[in-house]
Amino acid sequence: MSLCLNPDCSHKNTPTDKFCHKCGSQLLLRERYRALKLIGQGGFGKTFQAIDEDKPSKPYCVIKQFFPSAQGTGTLQKAAELFKEEAIRLDSLGRYPQIPELYAYFTANDGRQYLVQEYIEGQNLEQELKQEGVFNEAKIKHLLSEILPILEFIHSKQVIHRDIKPENIIRRKSDNKLILVDFGAAKFVSPLNRSMTGTIIGSAEYVAPEQGNGKAVNASDLYSLGVTGIYLLTGISPFDLFDVGEHQWVWRQWLVDNPVSNELGNILDKLIEFGTKKRYQSASEVLSALQIKTSVFIPQTTIQKPVNPVISVPQTPPSIQLKSAKGIDYRNLEDLLKQQQWKQADEETANVMLQAANRTKDGWLRVEDIDNFPCEDLRTIDQLWVKYSGGRFGFSVQDNERVWNAFGDRVGWRVNNWIYSYWNCTFDLKAPLGHLPFLLTRTGTARTFVRYIDETGTLRRGHLWALFYRSLASRLVECNI
Repeated sequence: MSLCLNPDCSHKNTPTDKFCHKCGSQLLLRERYRALKLIGQGGFGKTFQAIDEDKPSKPYCVIKQFFPSAQGTGTLQKAAELFKEEAIRLDSLGRYPQIPELYAYFTANDGRQYLVQEYIEGQNLEQELKQEGVFNEAKIKHLLSEILPILEFIHSKQVIHRDIKPENIIRRKSDNKLILVDFGAAKFVSPLNRSMTGTIIGSAEYVAPEQGNGKAVNASDLYSLGVTGIYLLTGISPFDLFDVGEHQWVWRQWLVDNPVSNELGNILDKLIEFGTKKRYQSASEVLSALQIKTSVFIPQTTIQKPVNPVISVPQTPPSIQLKSAKGIDYRNLEDLLKQQQWKQADEETANVMLQAANRTKDGWLRVEDIDNFPCEDLRTIDQLWVKYSGGRFGFSVQDNERVWNAFGDRVGWRVNNWIYSYWNCTFDLKAPLGHLPFLLTRTGTARTFVRYIDETGTLRRGHLWALFYRSLASRLVECNI
């Protein structure tokens, strides 16, 4: 089906039509995006599930159409600004694994504004609550551990989401990760506008008091996340979880056969404090509290030895000197790792390794390049990964493999079979110990990062990973890493 985007028509056409049979409107936006069905509608626009016909795989995407119903002039103007700013915010955030990627923003021939972004297949948490019932403590901890790093990232980019609520958090079907969506209310905060009063935006049940006065801060998002947590624990409207007469939260009274520990309860209480100074001031501060009190993010610096140990875990270095025998600048890699942008950091690792081996033009490494890789550079790259992953990732974490299949199973590179693509790799701090760096494909292409020629002169790829990491393991020993 191909849905007509003309708001006065909305006729359902066949999947191959170029123009609407009813009104004659062009069906493909920018000659590539085709709307399939309406998935959302509000006072200022519509949202469609669509496909991108410009790509061979015809992947799903989302089309947001700005089409306001009758409103006052001032309201319309503000809505138009917010629509444009959503695109600006998404574009400024770049690519982050748990934020929908912006594909396009434009004004079409029909004069309407459109935004095209990544389609996230899955249920939002409001739908999940209705289908599965209230969340238990473990699910709330998981919610916090997934969303807080996203907030830490967007806040580092001076962006406040301003509309954290269950409907705007989707559990992605492919990997069960939580994705933060709908940046239509997001605000960019600069030193000049930080103290200015802005528009009151957000969903009333979840809005922090200061945001209700038009003065949202980073802690406002944390408040909304806390309210989201107590709502999901109880299934009761946040309005009813607050005693207006006593001016205090009474959410514990609504827990039914759903115990919450004092540790988690205290964290939630601090998230939803009315005074901003009484609240957590940053997402990282909440994560620290969770590390201490819930063991969600405690770095694994030691593990119990299995019968056939395949990984040794090094201690995290206190500080790192970005040394390079080849004059490589590792500051970008460090910045990406600090921000926990694991996929981008993995790609940057491939880039700097190619530079250090003088193989940038070729785009791939030979085994002899690994055998002669500069120790200073190998040590710097490894220490950066180990430090910023809390000891979870790094070449030295992947060292000491004994049985290759067992190693693949242990670090998460084998799930019934070996994975051969970034799409199957897990770029998340909860990935198995030693899962990253992955390195073996470059920026989503099928081009192999390491190749070798067998005794017959044939290019082989079947056992490249074993060959690459065995060679790397030997080099790590030589470099005393």
